[in-house]
Amino acid sequence: MDKKELALILKEGEGYFMEFKQGFSSVEKDFVAFSNSSGGSILLGVTDGGEIKGLKITNKLKSDIQNIVRNCDPPIKITIKSLENILIIKIKEGEDKPYRCSSGFYKRIGANSQKMSRSEILSFFKSEGKVRFDELINKKFSYPRDFSREKINKFLDLAGLSKTLPTEKILSSLGAKEAQEGKIYLNNAGILFFAKEPQKFIPWSVFTVVLFKDKEGVDIIDRKEITGGLFEIIEQVMDFVQLYAKVAYRITGRPQRENIYEYSFEAIREAVINSVMHKDYFEHGHNNILKFFPDRIQIENIWVKPKKFVLGKTIFRRNHLVADLFSRIHFGEKIGSGMKRMRDICKKENAPYPKIEYTDTHFYVVFKPSREYLKMTKIDEKVTERLGERLGERLGENQIEIISWIRKDKYITAKELAKKFDISTTAVEKNISKLKQKGLLERIGPDKGGYWKAKK
Repeated sequence: MDKKELALILKEGEGYFMEFKQGFSSVEKDFVAFSNSSGGSILLGVTDGGEIKGLKITNKLKSDIQNIVRNCDPPIKITIKSLENILIIKIKEGEDKPYRCSSGFYKRIGANSQKMSRSEILSFFKSEGKVRFDELINKKFSYPRDFSREKINKFLDLAGLSKTLPTEKILSSLGAKEAQEGKIYLNNAGILFFAKEPQKFIPWSVFTVVLFKDKEGVDIIDRKEITGGLFEIIEQVMDFVQLYAKVAYRITGRPQRENIYEYSFEAIREAVINSVMHKDYFEHGHNNILKFFPDRIQIENIWVKPKKFVLGKTIFRRNHLVADLFSRIHFGEKIGSGMKRMRDICKKENAPYPKIEYTDTHFYVVFKPSREYLKMTKIDEKVTERLGERLGERLGENQIEIISWIRKDKYITAKELAKKFDISTTAVEKNISKLKQKGLLERIGPDKGGYWKAKK
């Protein structure tokens, strides 16, 4: 810093990155505040109004300042320079936040260093990853009363681990338990996986799934609150997706037809895993949600965006124990490769890449139907128009789709057609009867074992 730069700083005054002080009394709170924020500088020998008063710069003064920063917890790193009778102290943003001095925790707010309240300190610890929800012991959980041996056995089967060791040793090796004062306690990760009723202790670990009739998400057809252990929740969410997702069939000439699904189930499953793995479980007011619209599937969860987050590059694991337990049963990977895995799966299946959006508080993953499915289910409008002209009338929408599907799969059943059009089996059979009367459809062979023939 030279005289010209100093003059400009004095003219601009104090700010988020700059503090003026005549002496070094109470300077420790400013050191802590800058370290807990984005770093900054302190000019000793300058009044709050920017007037240079100066001070006698000695080795003892510099030594006293170094003692102050060494006594902070953890110690703070600074650099000291002088310009005539002004001491310039530069404080870097801390790498091991939060920092505190003898009088407490401080942070920079505007041009002031302000002491943090209890709730602010707690939030700060959470945001810096010093307190992790999944590592906290839950003393309301009673072992073995609330513990599910069925769930631990299923976990061991999925992980390919031996069941010969005592359960307590297995839980300890998994990082799910802790012994205190002769009692066994499970941490929150252990509860989310191995409690009989996890939602009894962590009610907000529910996963909501919703099926909408309209694209705007107003008219709800089905809604469920899915509970249980985390790996059970994932399987039940995928059951919901597979129940309502549509499927097209390609006739291959072989005994088995090829199924072309509306969505990439494997990619959606990866997104669901990431959703529960990285959920901010400190936030009690929002469930993870999967919304199934007529034209898309959207998965959303609440989070606190990590600092300097770059999608696809930043390795982010909010809940280390949860991520580790998932990796043991081959649900996702520990190293934060979920986004890449989703893209790789979609590329392999010729499905559109999921659209990923996020704010400081929410994360969204949106899936569109696969290109192959849309291609297979597209109705040839010209053929439909010619059929209508020949009959002297327009065919009904359901009749058009029945003809289209039967042209693709002559073995398709009335029940399968009903599911695709979201109508009753009776309605399908009535339309088939009308198509037979019009001479457009014929049944070859018996009801079981026969097939349809759509006439030209």
